[in-house]
Amino acid sequence: MMEVMRQKRGFTLIELLVVIAIMSILAGLLLPSLARARTKGQGIQCLNNHRQLMLAWRMYNEDNADNLLYASSSPYAGDTEKDPFVWVLGLIDFDSGNSSNWDVDRDIRKSPLWAYCGNSTAIWKCPADRSTIKPSFGPLEGQIVPRVRSMSMNLWVGGFGGFDALLSGGTGPTPGGSMWRVYLKASQMIDPGPARTFVMLDMREDSIDIGNFATDMTGWPSRPWQTGFYDFPASYHHRAGGLSFADGHSEIKRWLDDRTMPPLVKGGLIPDNLASPDNKDIVWLQERCTRKLKP
Repeated sequence: MMEVMRQKRGFTLIELLVVIAIMSILAGLLLPSLARARTKGQGIQCLNNHRQLMLAWRMYNEDNADNLLYASSSPYAGDTEKDPFVWVLGLIDFDSGNSSNWDVDRDIRKSPLWAYCGNSTAIWKCPADRSTIKPSFGPLEGQIVPRVRSMSMNLWVGGFGGFDALLSGGTGPTPGGSMWRVYLKASQMIDPGPARTFVMLDMREDSIDIGNFATDMTGWPSRPWQTGFYDFPASYHHRAGGLSFADGHSEIKRWLDDRTMPPLVKGGLIPDNLASPDNKDIVWLQERCTRKLKP
């Protein structure tokens, strides 16, 4: 009698296969929705990080007589005089012996913005950036840990210690730029204006290095066939990346040209100084970057 009851409670092979098939169909329907929800959530968090970092940037400006922080150190070898006024020092790469990749005490907590960041190290990075590093020394030696920064500053906001380093046709060591304006005060941001001048941008894990993102202004506005890259922006949000602007707002920008999103170089650096004629994404960045100085 007990044997008969066990047989009645069991599942046949066909029933099990039907259940597995139904579960597979449900998973196929639900997983894309879950992935989209996760991506949307990461995008919202990325925007929030940008807003918080921009709030810190604006508060610093207000406390320092309208003077803007530099995007990177002075381009002249041995000149460290302006380093205390660089928004963040250090080099992000894939060198396991470079603690700037994993140690927030190395650069981030020494940033002039840190006092305005609410003790948050998370706002310095897009949550969709999954790049990692394995430290070769220190308390985290041998562990796989996240890198600490994906955000970089628009080179034309502050420049290399106030200079353009001869980028995009620059002609000499002139504070504030020699061909294209390097903004040194917030009050100088008249054209294209605070709402159309980006300050922070997420960079690809294989293109980020020092603290700036350099948009090549060559070709703007009337020669788009001359456009090219100095650096690549990130596209962590389904062909889109996060930016924040001088007025405090942030955006997720969807890139249109496949050349803006070449295949990722995992664990290394991609060649990113190259021509990209008629690239609409570069033109979009140029329009939101700086303007040519008047003769």
